[in-house]
Amino acid sequence: MKYSKATNYALHAMLSLANKTEKTSIGVQSLAAELSVSTTYLSKILAKLVKEGLVLSSSGAQGGYSLAANKNDVSFLDVIQAIEGKASLFECDPQHGEHCLVHQVMLEAETEMERQLKQKRIIDVAHQIK
Repeated sequence: MKYSKATNYALHAMLSLANKTEKTSIGVQSLAAELSVSTTYLSKILAKLVKEGLVLSSSGAQGGYSLAANKNDVSFLDVIQAIEGKASLFECDPQHGEHCLVHQVMLEAETEMERQLKQKRIIDVAHQIK
């Protein structure tokens, strides 16, 4: 199992935004330079985070991106699902039936991983960076 590079950049961008002072926005160029990624690619990632309500976007000379008001509640799982979607990681072939034991094992493992990621809040990990 492997998450996309977009998820990697989204998580790092969220950590960076979480370390900014209240009511401070950061421009996409600055954030892209900090993360060593193209502004075009990062803009697409940030658009997904904005759409999911995890990040705020403002335009103008002092514009940029900042964490949404619910920043204390944002988990790693929230960010991952904003980028990767909410589909299950494992899909069993229908020919194995609806009570497939392999699917049950995989679903259990996925549920446990999601529980762990839901407990890890972006803000808590960001505070470890300071």
